[in-house]
Amino acid sequence: MEILENAGQSGSKIMGSLKSIISDAEKVLENSTAQGSESYQNAKKKLESTISDAKFVLRELNDVVVTKAKDAAVCTAEFAKENPWKTVGIVAAVSVLVGVLIARSRK
Repeated sequence: MEILENAGQSGSKIMGSLKSIISDAEKVLENSTAQGSESYQNAKKKLESTISDAKFVLRELNDVVVTKAKDAAVCTAEFAKENPWKTVGIVAAVSVLVGVLIARSRK
């Protein structure tokens, strides 16, 4: 479960960063002085549209990631309950592999 929690925290950090970028872009748009040039207005409209699209995609992505993480946690818990000894063996094998990799990287 700790792995899923760490993945969730990493995902939350990424989502937070993306939300921050969108928020900063919106502030720039709000604080920009009204420019009269047509190219500036077109660029501003395009940026506003892109921000709107990014917000929509971000909400959908967040929903999908949360749903998939919950599904993975449920499947993992079910597998562990149905196959406790296999789970112990898998965890032991992965632990040994990680230990070997860490030992090699320190050489």
